[in-house]
Amino acid sequence: MTTTDSTPAPQGLQEHFDATIARDQRIEPRDWMPDGYRKTLVRQIAQHAHSEIIGMQPEGEWITRAPSLRRKAILFAKVQDEAGHGLYLYSAAETLGVDRADLTEKLIEGRQKYSSIFNYPTLSFADVGVIGWFVDGAAICNQVPLCRSSYGPYARAMVRICKEESFHQRQGYELLLTMMRGTDAQREMVQDAVDRWWWPSLMMFGPPDDASPNSAQSMAWKIKRHSNDELRRRFVDMTVPQAEKLGVTLPDPDLRWNEESGHHDFGTPDWDELMRVIKGDGPLNTERIERRRAAHDEGAWVREAATAHAAKRNKRVQEGTAA
Repeated sequence: MTTTDSTPAPQGLQEHFDATIARDQRIEPRDWMPDGYRKTLVRQIAQHAHSEIIGMQPEGEWITRAPSLRRKAILFAKVQDEAGHGLYLYSAAETLGVDRADLTEKLIEGRQKYSSIFNYPTLSFADVGVIGWFVDGAAICNQVPLCRSSYGPYARAMVRICKEESFHQRQGYELLLTMMRGTDAQREMVQDAVDRWWWPSLMMFGPPDDASPNSAQSMAWKIKRHSNDELRRRFVDMTVPQAEKLGVTLPDPDLRWNEESGHHDFGTPDWDELMRVIKGDGPLNTERIERRRAAHDEGAWVREAATAHAAKRNKRVQEGTAA
């Protein structure tokens, strides 16, 4: 049950909601919630789900081109995991009264977003490793706190997703370690991928806090627990020693340890580029959506068959009950 932002909540329900949030307890689907809370959750969970599904594309392109059967199997398993993550999240969104078919339609029509990072091309197999290291590493920083999100279905879905994302990050890093022990050409390939993916990975956390219109309210509702800038700093602090171990250089001349703050100082991403990509002007925005549209259209017969099978099964159950 919800109310619009301009409609007063029924007696006591707003107070109960506020008290539940203040006690750091969970809101469940049958609980009353403000309409703004529900809309924020739908937007965030849908964007998260879309990102998992679109995120299958950059690495999926390399399954048939991976250099060994082992690497093919690893990559295939990871892409399959991402499909599962999308399904978990669409299911969580449906507990808020939305339909995943409607969410998919909004994605294809450009009325809902997905993570900007997936609009960049994977030019070499080293990109697969860097996506695991950077992109999944950033996802871990961003998503582990979501296991404590105030909305129950979202928080519970994130537990398994984060465990699998952590494994994906280690897989990517292991691939890069292997390549860095290889030929000069392989090491150059890794460094090139690092140079191309570093800044887009920092942009994954969203715009700076003073330009993020939704963060403050999401944190007040405890949907998210940390600001964009705080999460970005955590990612940098986590990644710098890993880069040193790997033997690559992060492409930021301003990157250095700050003894006073106890964190790394780092440069400013190109926020104009982030906004261009979000608005549809990234390197592969059009291609990503067109491929998603084609996959959705090609899968229509599967959805129709599943619906027909479910109808027949329900009919048999009803006939058996009547008998």
